[in-house]
Amino acid sequence: MVSTTDLRQKEIINMVDGRRLGFISDIEVNLEKGRIDALIVPGPGKFLGFFGKDHDYYITWNEIRKIGMDVILVEINDVIVTKEEQDAFQDEI
Repeated sequence: MVSTTDLRQKEIINMVDGRRLGFISDIEVNLEKGRIDALIVPGPGKFLGFFGKDHDYYITWNEIRKIGMDVILVEINDVIVTKEEQDAFQDEI
């Protein structure tokens, strides 16, 4: 069993390109289903998780490959899209 405190202390690394995405700032939980839907990591340019939530990365539970002692390995083959970019794309449709 892993607590949310333990998860927040683990660095997220993309296995595809070896990029360090950062540390978890928040966790999205589906209360109806009783499961974690996504890990939220501050996007680039954020200082200590401040200054806007629109640039956060949302890493879905399906993209997580391994939770280790120090890191969480994720497999994100596509370009990582921030919430701001996703919202802008939805506005164009």
